[in-house]
Amino acid sequence: MSLIKAVLGPFLRLMFRPRAEGVENIPGSGPVILAGNHLTFIDSMIMPLVCTRPVYFIGKDEYVTGKGLKGRAMAWFFSGVGMVPVDRDGANGGVAALMTGRRILESGRMFGIYPEGTRSPDGRLYRGHSGIARLTLMTGAPVVPFAVIGTDKLQPGGSGLPRPGRVTLRFGEPMEFSRYEGMERNRYVLRAVTDSVMTEVMRLSGQEYVDMYASKAKAA
Repeated sequence: MSLIKAVLGPFLRLMFRPRAEGVENIPGSGPVILAGNHLTFIDSMIMPLVCTRPVYFIGKDEYVTGKGLKGRAMAWFFSGVGMVPVDRDGANGGVAALMTGRRILESGRMFGIYPEGTRSPDGRLYRGHSGIARLTLMTGAPVVPFAVIGTDKLQPGGSGLPRPGRVTLRFGEPMEFSRYEGMERNRYVLRAVTDSVMTEVMRLSGQEYVDMYASKAKAA
């Protein structure tokens, strides 16, 4: 990851001019969950530029299983930016993603997650999935909410080549939920924890909130 940051960091900084606010809210050690909004493909590329600690994200395993020179280059890049490949399309994709995040946190590292589960189809903030709540209750890791602002203007629709511009990343204060310890199977607790995190993300991002899952909005 440090190699990728050293090689591509200067170019990405010049292209996106990332500005970080509240980065001092990220604990300097121990397991941390970064939870925020998801606007475009480049969100996970910009995040490591402003964090002093490595950030690990889950991504589709197809990003690192390609063949030939292009496949090897993609595998090198995505592994270098902290992506951990998981087969999310399989029958147990959700469980695999959750357990992968748990392993990362239990090893004392920082795990980035987008509770919406997919990119926003229209720039609004959608309902969060409860995996974020399960992770913090299972591991005791604090949640640092964050907002990515501006990437949807640089990469409209979330695809295609992004154009240069300014991106802001805003981090809130750590949130801890030790009062719910041992209640990770209680669906009301999971929803309450998830909604409290998404409320902070909404406050940081200034986005309009939609009380439905982004995947359903895309399907509609």
